Amino acid sequence: MVTIYDRKPGLSRRELLKRGGIGALLVISGNAVISPEHAWGLETSALKPETMATLIQMARDIYPHDQVPDKYYAIAVKSHDEQAGKDAAYKTMIENGIADLDAKAGAGGYRNLGWEDQRIAVLKQVEATPFFQAIRGGLVVSLYNQKEVWPIFGYEGESYSKGGYISRGFNDIEWL
Repeated sequence: MVTIYDRKPGLSRRELLKRGGIGALLVISGNAVISPEHAWGLETSALKPETMATLIQMARDIYPHDQVPDKYYAIAVKSHDEQAGKDAAYKTMIENGIADLDAKAGAGGYRNLGWEDQRIAVLKQVEATPFFQAIRGGLVVSLYNQKEVWPIFGYEGESYSKGGYISRGFNDIEWL
C-alpha cells in the first residue's frame, strides 16, 4: 500500500492532470516568456526571461487562484521589469532575490520544485526580505486591479456609475 509519505518529490501523473493547462508550460526564448498553450507572451527589457518566469510562478504561489490564467500573473509582475529598467539597484535586488530563491530551492531551482508545498516552504524562508516584500506588495495592486480578473472573482467593479450599492443589493440579507 502506498501512503502519502511514500510520494516522491516532483509532479505526479495525478497532479499533472489536476493542474490541467494552468501554468503547465512556459517557454523562455531570447528575451521573452511565452505560453504557447494559452497564446500569450511577455517580452522582457531589463530582467532575464528566466527571472520573469520565476516571478510569475512566485506570484501564483503567493496569491494562488487556480481559476486565474498565468497571463494575468505575467501582467502583474511586468511592472518589476519596467522598474528594473529605471533603477539598477532595484534590478540587482530582484535578480539577487531570484538567485537566492533558486539556491534555497536546491538543484533545478524554485520553478522546478514539483509541489506547491515545497515552493511555499522556500518562500517562507525569504518572506522577511525586502525582495519578497517588494514582490508581494506590488502584486496586491497589480494583480487585483486588472479589470479582466474581476469577473473571475465575482466583483462587478465600482457601483457609483450604476446607481450605488444602496439600490443594487446592499440590503439583500438572504444569506443571513
